[in-house]
Amino acid sequence: MPLRLAFESGQPHSCLLWGPPGVGKTTIARLMATAFDAQFITISAVLGGVKDIREAVEQAQAAQTGLVPVRTLVFVDEVHRFNKSQQDAFLPHVESGLFTFIGATTENPSFEVNAALLSRAAVYVLRALDAEDLKQILARAQENKAFPAMENDASELIVAYADGDARRLLNTLETLAVAARSEQVDCVTVAWLQRVLGERLRRFDKGGDAFYDTISALHKSVRGSDPDAALYWLVRMLDAGADPRYMARRLVRMASEDIGLADPRALRLALDAAEVYERLGSPEGELALAQCVVYLAVAPKSNAVYTAFKQAQAYVKRDGSRPVPMHLRNAPTQLMKDLDHGKGYRYAHDEPGGFAAGERYLPDGMADPGFYQPVERGLEIRIADKLRELKRLSHQQN
Repeated sequence: MPLRLAFESGQPHSCLLWGPPGVGKTTIARLMATAFDAQFITISAVLGGVKDIREAVEQAQAAQTGLVPVRTLVFVDEVHRFNKSQQDAFLPHVESGLFTFIGATTENPSFEVNAALLSRAAVYVLRALDAEDLKQILARAQENKAFPAMENDASELIVAYADGDARRLLNTLETLAVAARSEQVDCVTVAWLQRVLGERLRRFDKGGDAFYDTISALHKSVRGSDPDAALYWLVRMLDAGADPRYMARRLVRMASEDIGLADPRALRLALDAAEVYERLGSPEGELALAQCVVYLAVAPKSNAVYTAFKQAQAYVKRDGSRPVPMHLRNAPTQLMKDLDHGKGYRYAHDEPGGFAAGERYLPDGMADPGFYQPVERGLEIRIADKLRELKRLSHQQN
């Protein structure tokens, strides 16, 4: 694996560790510092700021100029919480080699980390621990006699509750150990677990089948135009601990995939709901998600754009790259114009009705693929009428 090669190379390099909570991002960073005999400095982007970065730089400089020079590894937890200027503060020191930068994030670094910093760091994607991984951790923890024995069903329930998060698993075990000692419980049962952990056990495995089955039920309820069912599954997921931001992203996807141009307002409403949640947080912002779910469920449905996009992807992958026709090519210089780039192009705004009837925009020799076929629902009824009229005018021109 790439990380193992990095360790075996003996040369540390800046990187971003992207993955859900409890998969070992901090542990990996500490192991890297140990493997490379490096000074380990940790900064929390939630609590820290430029002052902490400045102090890390001073410590790295001191370590580098000492009698025995020592490498420095600066670990930034939740690096996506730093703003642009804070992230930029690392750049000159990463480039100079003063220290190795390791960032940990639960968010997609493509969206949350500055491009300049991202280009200077390898990205390693860490997956949530699966059930077998968590069972191994549970077994090792139980070798410590401080933890009580467990029935098999209770162990399965604890693993499911851990949500692929080793930290949650170990924290839960510590909580259970204290409760078991207090109540003199020798063996943990499912009934005892349900009493001690209570409502928290309703949380499902966010990396497992239960999570994806539930989001599937929500998506299909919206697609099936059942607002009550859609609301039910939304609330089930929120109640079970799903991240409302994740739910908002899924609603945006539903607006594009299942409603599309039958009601373009759906996409805007989904984006608005996501923004409202960011402004208000829970529980107030969840009402905006509920409003969005109901709207998506009752909106006219069309997957015409989704289908057209998939067909276009498959066509391009199968067909390869055809040259751009000469009349459509860009001609910003006289040389390009002399080579006939853009020659014969008809400017649509100068044509009757703003439409250059008969003009072709596909590569030469390529038949009209007919990717987009609007349905007879919602706004797409009018779109279909317009496309038929434009096609008629083009046929007349030809």
